[in-house]
Amino acid sequence: MRGNGSTIVFFPEGAFGPTNNCVGIGAVLRRRGHRVAFIVEESFAGTLEAQGFEERLMRLTPPPETEEAPGQFWKDFIRDTAPVFRKSTTEQLGEFIAPTFEALVEGARYVDDRLREIIDELQPDIVVEDNVVSFPALLASGRPWARIASCNPAEIKDPKVPPVFSGFPSTDREGWGEFGAAYRDAHRDLHASFSEFCQERGAPPLPAEDFIHESERLNLYLYPDEVDYPRAQPLGPRWHNLQTSVRTTDPAWELPPELRDREGPLVYLSLGSLGSADVELMRKLIAELAEAPYRVVVSMGPQHTELELAENMAGEEFLPQTEVLPQVDLVITHGGNNTVTECLHFGKPMVVLPIFWDQHDNAQRIAETGFGARLDTYRHSGEELTGAIDRLLADGELRSRLAATSQRLQSARGTERAADLIEATARA
Repeated sequence: MRGNGSTIVFFPEGAFGPTNNCVGIGAVLRRRGHRVAFIVEESFAGTLEAQGFEERLMRLTPPPETEEAPGQFWKDFIRDTAPVFRKSTTEQLGEFIAPTFEALVEGARYVDDRLREIIDELQPDIVVEDNVVSFPALLASGRPWARIASCNPAEIKDPKVPPVFSGFPSTDREGWGEFGAAYRDAHRDLHASFSEFCQERGAPPLPAEDFIHESERLNLYLYPDEVDYPRAQPLGPRWHNLQTSVRTTDPAWELPPELRDREGPLVYLSLGSLGSADVELMRKLIAELAEAPYRVVVSMGPQHTELELAENMAGEEFLPQTEVLPQVDLVITHGGNNTVTECLHFGKPMVVLPIFWDQHDNAQRIAETGFGARLDTYRHSGEELTGAIDRLLADGELRSRLAATSQRLQSARGTERAADLIEATARA
């Protein structure tokens, strides 16, 4: 075994995307002989232990009256907010982005004392967090910590990068100023109050316009060079781009017999664990693909009992995505950062249907770099969807570009590089 037997603690946001990203890196560190623990919401209890990690449980909200499924808080939040997803990204600022940040900030306030207890108990050599808001308990602990920014890197602001959450083109600055002003207006009071709370609890004030601090030791993000943004100000030496960070912990997956015996390109439909909670949207996509000449693998999500698949489809509530992707020809995705980078890692073209958060930014970046198509999620026609699929599948030049990108990314070994950097920081 490698390493010095450090205690390394991962603290991902309470959603499957950040958690899966941390699991991939944590698995490498555990193989190297380190003690690896996860701080997770109570609704995830047992999920990380089942993969061989220690767990420390906490809550971001008061306990519910009934038992929760993993990530249930955010599933309910997305379900209740779904009508806002049909609005423009500017309208989403006040009606979705700001309420989401408010919920996240309230979680950070609520859990602060419990986090201090966990950190004191574990005595970590380093804490690795993958969140979009700061947790003062972590910064005030005096322990080394690293930040993973696993959303679209527009989150790391720069004058040449479009405003985060806007979905705006990088080559056309029209509307950037107005969107930025609307962003500041929507978050000004919350930012000020949370910055004050951070200081009261022993952490530095928040950076201007950001709800999370930059680590003074190590900051990681993952976005392949082929789609990353050009910047006016290069990121400093504390920032490292992992390119991709693809876990190898998913269980094996085989194509279901009902699709194995059919003909046609194999398409994977996944809107993520949160996006697939929009039953109306999932039913629309299933209907549009029902008569198409494809075989479709569907990640049905938490509302799977409310969905009925067509004869050319097979699916499950959850699928081991990193095992599915190498076997398919094309992916229809919501544009979550994990899925986008994993598609590029495995060389798969994408039709991106963004719903919220940084998905609009990813959709735009994939379209403008030519690795896929961006469609209007709720207003596209079935002909537009199948037309985009056919066009991408027939593009031989794109197929060659994707193959070269995949080869480069797989040789980059992002999880191994992340483990190297975390080890070095823990030892420093």
